[in-house]
Amino acid sequence: MWKGWVVGLLGLLQFVLGFVKMSAKAFMWDYIIVGLLVAIIGFWMISDNKKWQGWLSGLAGVWLFISAFISSLLSGQGAMWNSIIVGLIVAICGFAALGKKEA
Repeated sequence: MWKGWVVGLLGLLQFVLGFVKMSAKAFMWDYIIVGLLVAIIGFWMISDNKKWQGWLSGLAGVWLFISAFISSLLSGQGAMWNSIIVGLIVAICGFAALGKKEA
């Protein structure tokens, strides 16, 4: 399932970016925790697509999008745009996985 691969790889990206000093310390933990959660769920979606996985990854994407606008978490435009773009893609793929199963 391609949506699982997209969500999993973007989760890994967020996890790795948590260790890059481009944002505030609170945002670093947001990237690490949410990135790890999204990566695990995304790769799990590849082999076993359940509705709760789509819901959880979709909600994590929504959180990434919302967190881009929390001023205490941000320290640069790069972190903000990364959260907006990755959050939208993860949310779209997560909620799209709730639809009918692919063959």
